[in-house]
Amino acid sequence: MKSFFASLLALCVFVAMPVQGQEFVETEWKDLVPEGYKPPPVRSQAFYDMNPEAMGQPELNAPVVEALDGRKVRIPGFVVQLQAEDSKVTEFLLVPYEGACIHVPPPPPNQVVLVRFPEGYPIRQAFNPVWVEGTIKVERAEGDLAVVAYQMDAVNVAPYQ
Repeated sequence: MKSFFASLLALCVFVAMPVQGQEFVETEWKDLVPEGYKPPPVRSQAFYDMNPEAMGQPELNAPVVEALDGRKVRIPGFVVQLQAEDSKVTEFLLVPYEGACIHVPPPPPNQVVLVRFPEGYPIRQAFNPVWVEGTIKVERAEGDLAVVAYQMDAVNVAPYQ
């Protein structure tokens, strides 16, 4: 009987322990689009200078992956600052390539994540790629810079390495 309780206790401790490295699932931008959907190509700044009518965000009703809702993810990307406090970015758009929303049009909504990070990420480091960890939500939002299809309350933002 004593060994039964010892085994039961060991099992309970094992089940309660978080699995190292599996809390956040590493996610790629292609994982944010349904199979078969192809985002429009990213063109050079020169193209948009010659075709200013193409500067709008494409495919505002781009499809999303509903199965991502509520999933803990770790995704790399670039920061487009929306709000800052004390030299730290506290709200931003996470985009898959540098210059999106600033130098070239935003990607379709299923390739933009609205991130809130109250702790803040140093502005001086926000020009380099980052890793963002948090629980992603499939939730549309419209802002001045872009329409987004995903949102996240980040628990960690760190340099991409």
